Amino acid sequence: MDISDVATDEYVAVEPDTRIAELKPYFEDEHIDGVFVARDGECEGVITPREWLRSYRDDETAAERLAKAVPLFERTANVRDVARQLVESETRIAPVYVEGELWGAITQDAILEATLENLDVLEVRQIMTDDVVTISTDTTLGTAINRLREHGVSRLPISEDGRPEGMVTVKDIVDFVLRTPDRPTDGTRGGEDLDLIDLPVYDEMSRPAQTIGLEDTVAEAVNTMFEYDYDGLIVSPDYDERVAGVVTKTDVMRALSYTQEEGMDVQITNIDALRSTSREEVGERLLEISDKHRTMDVHHVHVRFKEHDESLRGQALYRCQVRMRTSEGQIAGTGEGYGGDEAFSLALETLERNVLERKGKRSDEEYRGQLLRKLGGL
Repeated sequence: MDISDVATDEYVAVEPDTRIAELKPYFEDEHIDGVFVARDGECEGVITPREWLRSYRDDETAAERLAKAVPLFERTANVRDVARQLVESETRIAPVYVEGELWGAITQDAILEATLENLDVLEVRQIMTDDVVTISTDTTLGTAINRLREHGVSRLPISEDGRPEGMVTVKDIVDFVLRTPDRPTDGTRGGEDLDLIDLPVYDEMSRPAQTIGLEDTVAEAVNTMFEYDYDGLIVSPDYDERVAGVVTKTDVMRALSYTQEEGMDVQITNIDALRSTSREEVGERLLEISDKHRTMDVHHVHVRFKEHDESLRGQALYRCQVRMRTSEGQIAGTGEGYGGDEAFSLALETLERNVLERKGKRSDEEYRGQLLRKLGGL
């Protein structure tokens, strides 16, 4: 299936020298996924709500300073390949070309709508993220923004005593910033306004919490997201009102892009962080860990790099997270180092320790089971 019937010829584009202040009306539309920055019909990048929120630049800054590079697609591109590249590029929108000319856009929502009937074969528990970062209702917006940045996520579940109360997202905060009246600040666009960052997230969170069960189908989850105009849902077992995880549209897109090829299916976000390690070598090193522990089957691996502002001898500080989806559940490893290659190596070390710990726990459970069976035979 290609994207010819999925892509749209409707999109918003601005010139590279457009002032950031002029972008505000576009982001007041809560359904906009991003604004293309184009010069002479050539897309140079996209500004998403996340980039807009992260910006603490003067309003006179040119749009090209905020634009992030995204993949370019032809209308004949395969849906699965497009889904994979959107996930790896951390964008929900990308430009579509016809005969070398910018024609339109392809969005995450358009792909999900087109593939919805194929999603009832998967259960939420198979694709959700279970090691989520949660905050409480009295957490400040400033702290929430820092958590979103630190963990590279677009939403944070809000819970009290383990029970889901709501969700705060990048979109919620962008909407709040846009509708907040102009107030005296230190010159930045609301970023350092103490009144804003000291407000509790309770005032801006989406509530009540929309939840989905572990065994509900992914199709049901996507339909619920569309119904309530959410990009993610809290996963909560039917028998226990607690936060068991989160499932997002990005999780669904990642599942759509799983390959059936031999070997391990690996996705890498921000691969440019790697200087001396190729995509093939990343797969080989992950395969070594998988082969070493044959008691589990690895279904998919996502490697994600996030660059920090700090640097040493010209090497930026990176955080690398490696997340494995296996027959034993999700296993992750995180590492920070100067340069993406060092961060990846440290993340692999953590990952292997966590794999061994999981293996040890299972061995203990098997031993206890054997012992109980023996005692039962006495």
